[in-house]
Amino acid sequence: MKLADVVRELELEVLAGPDLEREVTGGYVSDLLSVVMARAKAGQLWITLQGHQNIVAVAVLLELAGVIVAGGIEPDQETREKAEEEGINLFTTSLPVFEVAGRLYRLGARGIDHA
Repeated sequence: MKLADVVRELELEVLAGPDLEREVTGGYVSDLLSVVMARAKAGQLWITLQGHQNIVAVAVLLELAGVIVAGGIEPDQETREKAEEEGINLFTTSLPVFEVAGRLYRLGARGIDHA
């Protein structure tokens, strides 16, 4: 599925979206950057509560399809600008992480063991 489909179906707010036609290969949920760096895979959507600039650095390093900041948390302006600058798709939603993950799964995204 494409990011544009995910944005539409989950009603995400696009904070930085240079490539909404990018394919999503799965999803990953964690708030520990070291765990994400060790286990998430390129092309996945990362769901987190973190909203600081380091999420952009991790997304770049892993070539993630994008980052969804859930739970109504708003990344600061510097994080938004960094995401745009680095070509990272960044989204926010008021939905809790659990709900976002469930809806993404229902759309067909799977975790690393099924990607």
